[in-house]
Amino acid sequence: MCGIVGIVSQNPVNQLIYDALTLLQHRGQDAAGIVTVDDENRFRLRKANGLVSDVFEQVHMLRLQGNAGIGHVRYPTAGSSSVSEAQPFYVNSPYGLTLVHNGNLTNSAELKEKLFRLARRHVNTNSDSELLLNILANHLDKFEKYQLDADDIFTAIKRTHKDIRGAYACVAMIIGHGMVAFRDPNGIRPLVLGKREEKGKTDYMFASESIALDTVGFEFVRDIQPGEAVYVTFNGDIHSVQCAENPKLTPCIFEYVYFARPDSCIDGVSVYAARVHMGQRLGEKIAREWQDVDDIDVVIPVPETSNDIALRIARVLNKPYRQGFVKNRYVGRTFIMPGQAQRVSSVRRKLNTIASEFKDKNVLLVDDSIVRGTTSEQIIEMAKAAGAKKIYFASAAPEIRYPNVYGIDMPTKHELIAYGRDVDEIARLVGVDKLIFQDLEALTSSVQQENPAIEEFDCSVFTGYYVTGDITPEYLDNIAQQRNDIAKKMREKDAANLEMHNEK
Repeated sequence: MCGIVGIVSQNPVNQLIYDALTLLQHRGQDAAGIVTVDDENRFRLRKANGLVSDVFEQVHMLRLQGNAGIGHVRYPTAGSSSVSEAQPFYVNSPYGLTLVHNGNLTNSAELKEKLFRLARRHVNTNSDSELLLNILANHLDKFEKYQLDADDIFTAIKRTHKDIRGAYACVAMIIGHGMVAFRDPNGIRPLVLGKREEKGKTDYMFASESIALDTVGFEFVRDIQPGEAVYVTFNGDIHSVQCAENPKLTPCIFEYVYFARPDSCIDGVSVYAARVHMGQRLGEKIAREWQDVDDIDVVIPVPETSNDIALRIARVLNKPYRQGFVKNRYVGRTFIMPGQAQRVSSVRRKLNTIASEFKDKNVLLVDDSIVRGTTSEQIIEMAKAAGAKKIYFASAAPEIRYPNVYGIDMPTKHELIAYGRDVDEIARLVGVDKLIFQDLEALTSSVQQENPAIEEFDCSVFTGYYVTGDITPEYLDNIAQQRNDIAKKMREKDAANLEMHNEK
């Protein structure tokens, strides 16, 4: 669930990309990278593990010269924190090509073998983003001409679409040519286009969310459509073509529930407004199904994604709304941390309670979702320790029972607390007196209320239905085994580090 940016301008873009990435930091906090094209047609690259503010120092920014560039913040979907898998990725043939990618390919193993066997291209990491880059490079290489035109680039994108499956929003740069952005035929991951006028010329920008455009002075133009590619030359000429067969917009519902910022607009939907609608419907469900609503003294959100949802629930139930948790903004989002041990240890560092809002009260806690349950369990323990008499819990998302394969770090069903359990069992496990989940129809209609043209969403984590149509039980078992192997290695590494620390 990474964040990506691309800018073609008349002026240096290093600071603009840096600022945009800081605004997309919520989409990934594991690594960051920027590559620019300088006046001598050379890529200038800086990438490393860490937050944007930690990765880029003044010396790096000075090196990132040029009027065009792309940037990335990484969210590791396989638990890997290797700097070798940080983006952007680069290949020197043809021309010099670099790419950033948000999403996940579902046919990586097949592609890797085919790429080496037919094109003799070697992929040096386990990242499907590097694989995608080489697939695109291979198709561009087949033209065997010094200068590509827009039709050539769109043809390469069309062939890439036919090769790859899964979720992908990408921005790539080609030395001597320009920048191309494209989105998967289902539009699972978001991508927007912006522009600004300066001195009679137009600068263009691509980003994962509209907020990145707004804050650096670009005007939102539109969402890139599913299957569409938009090509901007380094001279500022823009072209767009539909490059996929039978595209259909099926965005990831989790973008609206959790990942996107509330001040973003994705596929014609205000994220803030959608969350308010979620709160309205969930509040109505609580009032309809719980006989002891009058027993609730206060409604408290688990910050920050659920704040707007909880406020609306409090209004529907006619209950006081309070901020009972104080968030340390300098600790990353626990859901997108690369390892389970790191998630668990960071929750108490991330949140602290205001005891007076809990003491001797029956509290309704509201969160965006319950995934593994470990975070919810710790939050509930904190509320009890602060003196709450009873704790009720409301989730703005339905029960998450199935793995995600499109770029969200929940790939194995056995990690999911709702897998094979009913609501009462989940309530006992996390330690609450009563638990309620949003209905799926209520969730989707909350988003459709802002854009009725969206007829379908990727709701695979709730339904087990995968919109790409290629996910088999064998595929899921393989993903689970890979994750178990990675987790085992991380536990062994943590144990070795602890032993070294104790020896010191």
